[in-house]
Amino acid sequence: MSDARSLTPQLPVLQLLIEGQWTDPVEGGTFPVTNPATGQRLCDAPSGTAADVDRAVKAARRAFESGPWSRMTGRERGRLVRKLADLLWERREEFALIESLNNGKTFRDAVRGDVAPGAGTLAYFADLAGGVLGEVLPVAGPFHTYCLKEPVGVVGAIVPWNYPTCLLCWKLGPALASGCTVVVKPSEYTPLTALKLGALALEAGFPPGVLNVVTGYGDPAGEALARHPDVDKISFTGSARTARRLMQASAGSNLKKLTLELGGKSPQVIFPDADFDRAVEACFWGIFGNKGETCNAGSRVLVHERAYDAFVPRLAERAKALRVGDPLDPSTEMGAQVSQRQLDIILGYIETGMKQGARVLAGGERDLEGEKSRGYFVKPTIFGDVKPEMRIAQEEIFGPVLSCLRFRDDAEALSIANGTPYGLAASLWTRDVARAHALARQVKSGVVWINCFNEFDDAAPFGGYKESGWGRDLSHHALEGYLQTKAVWTQLPSLP
Repeated sequence: MSDARSLTPQLPVLQLLIEGQWTDPVEGGTFPVTNPATGQRLCDAPSGTAADVDRAVKAARRAFESGPWSRMTGRERGRLVRKLADLLWERREEFALIESLNNGKTFRDAVRGDVAPGAGTLAYFADLAGGVLGEVLPVAGPFHTYCLKEPVGVVGAIVPWNYPTCLLCWKLGPALASGCTVVVKPSEYTPLTALKLGALALEAGFPPGVLNVVTGYGDPAGEALARHPDVDKISFTGSARTARRLMQASAGSNLKKLTLELGGKSPQVIFPDADFDRAVEACFWGIFGNKGETCNAGSRVLVHERAYDAFVPRLAERAKALRVGDPLDPSTEMGAQVSQRQLDIILGYIETGMKQGARVLAGGERDLEGEKSRGYFVKPTIFGDVKPEMRIAQEEIFGPVLSCLRFRDDAEALSIANGTPYGLAASLWTRDVARAHALARQVKSGVVWINCFNEFDDAAPFGGYKESGWGRDLSHHALEGYLQTKAVWTQLPSLP
């Protein structure tokens, strides 16, 4: 891997991509894009409005209904998606540099945890594009009856700022493989790699209107996309608060379909017989990887009372030694939070944890050492003596703040693990495999890892229970969210 400090950033075309053309917003507005590590402006991105969203949706509709995309076979679409995947993989360091500058994550995290996995997801769905299957139904009577799987139509992809490239690919892969067209609305904090990916789609040969990118603020651009009567589906990753607005927009427009991957308060449950060395590393990176800005971050560590005093201090010592700094420095392990707003939210939760009686074991404050004073850095924070009802144990912080809780037995562990509004992911650490599988059935989350954490594969579905959303990303299960099912009946003639 290159030393990112020696690379020259390749900024994207700073225009909207609509119907295969780069274009300025109708109202000509822009918004600033900031480097979180320095607090300095990187560039100004185009600020799309409802008028631009309408142009993009109409372009996507034309491409879906009558353009070349509508006449392509699944295999032909798959070849284009594969070419896009290959181009992204070839330029992963170019994309990762922009991602690091735009998001604040380390260059290493941007390559390995964001851009490269995004390319892999596109490649996975490229292979599925030619294999969308219907079925023949064994109905009663003289009929030939079968089901067709057809694309839902125009998809609005609303992408968050924590994994801007990877999560965009999670949406593009199944949407394009199923034959949909897409209007992308990236976060206003991290719009740059979405524009760069739009340029790669043009280079790969995608027909005009298949992939459109409208950058701008959630209101008006995201709101307009959610309420547009000609958008058939919204795929969204973000907060439950925004998801509720999307549901209202769907209800108030055309009852568009929704896939929602929302927040998490994922527990890692440590039993006395766990492999402590592996569990400590998993708990550590489960919260401090990507500076805690991860939906499924293991932000709660539940430790059996017999193991707590041996396990938690090891986590605290590890946190104190974490190297926080310049995201482009190869020795840096954790970069800057994405924005001043997010930094303030994190610091507010830290203050609340202290006020409610949790004990700070590491960190607990903004990192103002040296050049870091100019950016949005916070020290890796671990709280001990956390009670289940405390806000830091109930609410998603989306930052490098870990809550450590004690439990007495399996029943209490399950009660605490399931005792939040969320249900995205969980992990169980024990050598007792039977216990682990029994508990996995009772944990209310979409993913349960046993003796591991944060393992992903494009073949495995990802999504949540409860307020962590509905629908699934990744795997063949994700395709269902972009497909309609049509039953076709044919009356067969009576035989003599």
